[in-house]
Amino acid sequence: MRSDLFLSVRLLRDSRTQSLLIGLGVAVGVAVVIFLAALIDGLQKDLIAKTVGSQPHISLRSARESPRSLRGNSDPVVIQNVERIAQRIRSLDGWQAILARLRVTEGIASATPICRGPAMAIRGHAANNVIVSGVQLDSYTSIIDLDSKLTLGAVDVAGRGVVLGERLADELGVGLGDKIRLEAGGGSLTSSEVFDLRGIVSLGNRSVDATWAIVSLRNAQSLLNLSGGATEIEASVDNIFQAATIAARIRSETGLDAESWMEANAQLLSGLRSQSSSSLLIQIFVLLAVAIGIASVLVVSVVQRKREIGILRAIGLTRSQTQRVFLWQGCMLSLLGALVGCGLGALLLHSFRVLVTTQEGRPLFPIEMRPGLFVFASGVALLVGLLAALIPARSAAQLDPAVAIRND
Repeated sequence: MRSDLFLSVRLLRDSRTQSLLIGLGVAVGVAVVIFLAALIDGLQKDLIAKTVGSQPHISLRSARESPRSLRGNSDPVVIQNVERIAQRIRSLDGWQAILARLRVTEGIASATPICRGPAMAIRGHAANNVIVSGVQLDSYTSIIDLDSKLTLGAVDVAGRGVVLGERLADELGVGLGDKIRLEAGGGSLTSSEVFDLRGIVSLGNRSVDATWAIVSLRNAQSLLNLSGGATEIEASVDNIFQAATIAARIRSETGLDAESWMEANAQLLSGLRSQSSSSLLIQIFVLLAVAIGIASVLVVSVVQRKREIGILRAIGLTRSQTQRVFLWQGCMLSLLGALVGCGLGALLLHSFRVLVTTQEGRPLFPIEMRPGLFVFASGVALLVGLLAALIPARSAAQLDPAVAIRND
């Protein structure tokens, strides 16, 4: 065994209590880092999945109509008031070409046309305001997984089929196979169709579940008086956190109103960033406490063993070997503490999954025990231990043997 490593082990054994306490401190620090990181990561993924699961990553619509500029001579014109234009349901011009272009755009996973507009759902004396969404089911379900949100029946909009939100079906008092009337427009443009209820879905959002009515694209075009039209194109992306960047690029290239889920849920993202920042600060302070603990123990060791260090230096121990003695101590304390901390962190995560559950007995939100997280936490602990040991190691290496022995 190398002399510096041998001396490191002997010094740690001679100070068992101190070594045990600092090792335990490192273990607790690593466990806290692993537990917090996994907890925050699982919570954020769950919130994002619930948010994005019922909406597309990017929505494309026609740009809002705005007043036309005044035309006249070159004399200056003072505008005192600008009348806003009432927005109407409009089809995207050339939506087929836009859809084809979007499907080959880098970063876009899938895209689908939507014909969407307001309507009235009527069943007997009940009448509810709804949002009718006409979809091409094959491409639409690749963006919104309706099958996973189905509570009754089937996701079937063929012919005169309709799929309703759970709360809307409850308020209308309808069940599978019942008929409802959807009525859109007004005055001479009023159109009305009778549909068969084929399925009921729950999207986890009360306002959406109370207004969603999904029919085929062709039926929605007929109902909303938009023959052959599509009011929106919805898309999913490969990396959900690149949605805003991709939407901005599409907006600049097409001139359409392209909104990403990140822009539509800005408050959620702000909360997630604050949560991540808080977690990072806690982890930094925990690691700082670990570093101070290791450094303080080794500094005390240098002071207590000044005479022994002086004797070892006098009989031939070099400065670099002396320095490595204390670096080895910091490394071993960190490594042993990290191993124990990984086990403790795994135990904490398993206990959380078992004890913190929903009323159905399922975990409150999914928590992954990723091997990379354990490796990262152990690596950081090892690095912190080495850095913490560096100052006392250099102090020991710079001791003058004669002075250390004479003044002890």
